Amino acid sequence: MPASSRIGRRPSARIVVAALASCGIAVSLMQTIVMPLLPEFPRLLDTSAANVTWLVTATLIAGAVCAPVLGRLGDMFGKRRMLLVALAVMTVGSALGAVSDEFAVVLVARALQGAAMGAIPLGISIMRDELPPDEVGSGIALMSATLGAGGAVGLPLTGVVAEHLSWHWLFGGSAVLGLFEIVVVWALVPESPVRTGGRFDLVGALGLSGALVCLLLAITQGNGWGWTSGPVLGLFAAAALLLGAWGRYELRLSAGGRDHGAVGERTRQPLVDLWVSARPAVLLTNIASVLIGFAMFTSFMVSAQIFQAPTDTGYGHGLSLTLSGVALLPSGLMMIAFAPVSARLSRRHGPRTTFLLGAVFLAAGNLTRTLMPPQLTVLVVAIAVTAIGSAFAYGAIPAMIMSAVPVSETAAANSLNSLARSLGTSSCSAVVAAVTTASVLQVAGAEFPTAGAYAAAFGIGTVAAVLALGVAVFVPPARDGAPDLPLSEIPGQRSGVAT
Repeated sequence: MPASSRIGRRPSARIVVAALASCGIAVSLMQTIVMPLLPEFPRLLDTSAANVTWLVTATLIAGAVCAPVLGRLGDMFGKRRMLLVALAVMTVGSALGAVSDEFAVVLVARALQGAAMGAIPLGISIMRDELPPDEVGSGIALMSATLGAGGAVGLPLTGVVAEHLSWHWLFGGSAVLGLFEIVVVWALVPESPVRTGGRFDLVGALGLSGALVCLLLAITQGNGWGWTSGPVLGLFAAAALLLGAWGRYELRLSAGGRDHGAVGERTRQPLVDLWVSARPAVLLTNIASVLIGFAMFTSFMVSAQIFQAPTDTGYGHGLSLTLSGVALLPSGLMMIAFAPVSARLSRRHGPRTTFLLGAVFLAAGNLTRTLMPPQLTVLVVAIAVTAIGSAFAYGAIPAMIMSAVPVSETAAANSLNSLARSLGTSSCSAVVAAVTTASVLQVAGAEFPTAGAYAAAFGIGTVAAVLALGVAVFVPPARDGAPDLPLSEIPGQRSGVAT
């Protein structure tokens, strides 16, 4: 049945958008659900502070790896089906963390929660297939914004739960939320009949996974092992070699698939079509996406820790878990509120303009955190500015990608862009952990990062936002020198078109 007949009325389209956006919020919540408790986990799990950072990094690595894998499997076997699989994996991981006090088990649980990050590009693809043209832009902008909004809105809730109940309830509640989202998707989200066919690129998936793990492990452990130590240099070298070999393999596989020709035959499909991704508009957008993901996640990584740090550190405010979550609440509200604004700006002025504006907001928010005194009001306002910039930039990115490639290649292009954004947030987690553990001070017998370490982290975030701005300026116009097109006006961008 064509998509237009399934979703012919505006209310039905809104229900689909609401259902998918709720999944995006639930999945993005997994990124930040443990952050209020990071200072406590060494005691709760009987492990070191360095090991605890992996409770965040493992989630982000799993998300970076699984996003393109689930996207390709969605094209082959059904996007709604793979969305349900992603939610089921998240639910299993959450249930596992709810019943264990062992660090290794909780680490596995966090990785399983992170695997569900592929739900966001899957949701974007479903909207691309199912929504009428006038709903596509705003729906995709909202879905993209949930990557940050879910974590920011969820922090107050997780703070209350962690302070007044056992931390296991954070995982138990996530399991219940996962079950709820499975029911919502099953009942309300239609399955696209479009299938690309072919065989899954297992070699490409393994190669990319190995490269990402080596790269992020080297960044995370650089301080502990030494940046010039054999293991760290070896991991960087292995990452470079694996990425090079993976790129050559994917290019050859892409060329073979194009030469083979027939759609739907059992030829092996590349995990990522690098021929499409090498086009200047796509390549530059992906580079900017890595940088903007880094700039956005800097604030999410450390804000709760700064709010909770003792006042004797010189920068902390000694807030409880609940109050620190309340202080972060405006950022989540800003991301939700400004997602439709992002879509309207993109319709009027083009998504590239919206992205540039978002990068400016992100640079301003991070620079304020770098230079200004750590007053509570200043921090809350700076975090809100960062959230607005994230809503603008993240809402515009899918439209920039879709306006730069033919309709038949949007799935491959969006898959790589999802990986680019995940790589940015994953790298941010590793770099910020390295920077903030490199310089510490002792307060009441406990170690805390110095004010200079946090300033350095936000300075790096500022540089990332400025670089994203500079790269995005050179993104070519959408088509044949024309200005960036609103998503609903791009040739071929209509409800029910295959991705």
